[in-house]
Amino acid sequence: MLVTDRRLLLAALSASLLPQGALTALAQPSAIRLGPARPFSFELLAARARKNATQPYKAPSSRASIVNTIDYDAANKIRFRPDHRLWPKGTYSAAFFHLSRFSHEPVLLHAVEGGRAREILYGPDYFDYGAAGLDPRKLAGLGFAGFRLLEKSPMPGDWLAFQGASYFRTSGQDRQYGISARGIAINTALATAEEFPRFSELWLEERGETVNVYALLDGPSITGAYRFDARKDKSGAVTMNVHCRLFFRADISRLGVAPLTSMYWYGENERRKAADWRPEIHDSDGLAIWTGKGERIWRPLINPNGVQTNSFVDNNPKGFGLMQRDRDFDNYQDDGAHYHKRPGLWVEPRGNWGAGAVQLVEIPTEDETHDNIVAYWRPEGDIDAGDSRTFDYRLHWQNSEPAFPKNIARVVATRLGRGGIPGANPWPRDKQKFVVDFSGGPLSQMPVRFDVTAVVTASRGKVADAYALKVTGTDRWRAGFDLQMDGNAPADLRLFLRLGNRTLSETWLYQHFP
Repeated sequence: MLVTDRRLLLAALSASLLPQGALTALAQPSAIRLGPARPFSFELLAARARKNATQPYKAPSSRASIVNTIDYDAANKIRFRPDHRLWPKGTYSAAFFHLSRFSHEPVLLHAVEGGRAREILYGPDYFDYGAAGLDPRKLAGLGFAGFRLLEKSPMPGDWLAFQGASYFRTSGQDRQYGISARGIAINTALATAEEFPRFSELWLEERGETVNVYALLDGPSITGAYRFDARKDKSGAVTMNVHCRLFFRADISRLGVAPLTSMYWYGENERRKAADWRPEIHDSDGLAIWTGKGERIWRPLINPNGVQTNSFVDNNPKGFGLMQRDRDFDNYQDDGAHYHKRPGLWVEPRGNWGAGAVQLVEIPTEDETHDNIVAYWRPEGDIDAGDSRTFDYRLHWQNSEPAFPKNIARVVATRLGRGGIPGANPWPRDKQKFVVDFSGGPLSQMPVRFDVTAVVTASRGKVADAYALKVTGTDRWRAGFDLQMDGNAPADLRLFLRLGNRTLSETWLYQHFP
């Protein structure tokens, strides 16, 4: 089961560097220190990963006695010294993360230039510990927790970070961290413990507007070599071309490729779970899928009572992602976490991914401090010790799915309430009403008409009183229906809008628990 403390990670990502002026009051530290140059290429990295897979796994040496003293408050007060950045005069520069109780396994960092790599040598002088109350002399040999990339303009700040296990994230178009990606997911949401392989070493290479990140993956069941080519465009959207070669030490029951990790506590579709004063709290509000056959699917997220895994079987999917479609501040009223600015993350497979399934894992949560949503591609077939696999894909960190078709409408809201006629008393207690709003595509300019049909199906129960109408004074169309059912078993629902033989919208899917 995935349980990640998000509060410390996001606080670390948003923490500012030590202001340059503050250095005048401190002993002048030395500049960044690099080890000797050694030949480097992705092929050499892949050969190393392949060799590692033939050898027993060695867990990283523990630094728990020191690192466990660096709690949330202390970690948030540690400041990286800006004169120790990598590429200080480049398009982007790199700063480094300190270890803490919540990110406690060190990673070796390297700088790459001209086919040669040099280790970035750690020292406590890279950081200022004054406000944290820590003694730098006790932190020698500790190591880095990861890195982040900083930009100079139009606004200074960081936009890409690798920190903890195989996690990485970007701040997206609205400069707000939220959803994360991982290198790989192993046995997520099974009865056995989930495995979290980690990037044990990272290599950074500046190539103008693009930054290449290479990573060595290591875990009890798997090794791997990764290359990430990251680029930020003028809108703030970030694209990453990902190439990975995986080598397996052991059989794996459930392999998750291109895993996405997010948080969903409650939204407009689950008002009964709104324990907080804010109307909605989530980093993502739905799973979007573009199937191999071309169907567009939107599955709103839920906060279930127990761990739920849903599989969307496909062949060569065109894309999938966890998105934050609701980007209206009024629907969140959060001027601290800025959930309306959280980026979406879309996976675009490249090459032949074959048969498999997009899997969505939803884990119960009672607050916003844990990532409880995971989505990934699970390839069909067994994963055996000694196997190897290669995957290529592109990640899009942006506000909406890339290249969404203009000929269909998309879901923009999902709401649930009492069934029957509003205001009727008594109301039918065995009915639940579902109301789904659509916008865009052919509906945006369509005048009021009464021959648009809401096509609804349910895995169990009886669907009644389905309708589709234009919302007066808007460009939205609203579909609604009642579901009559008994018992506690969930129902899988499916809805789309149609005019004659023409499909007007993407397909809305929902899993309802009575």
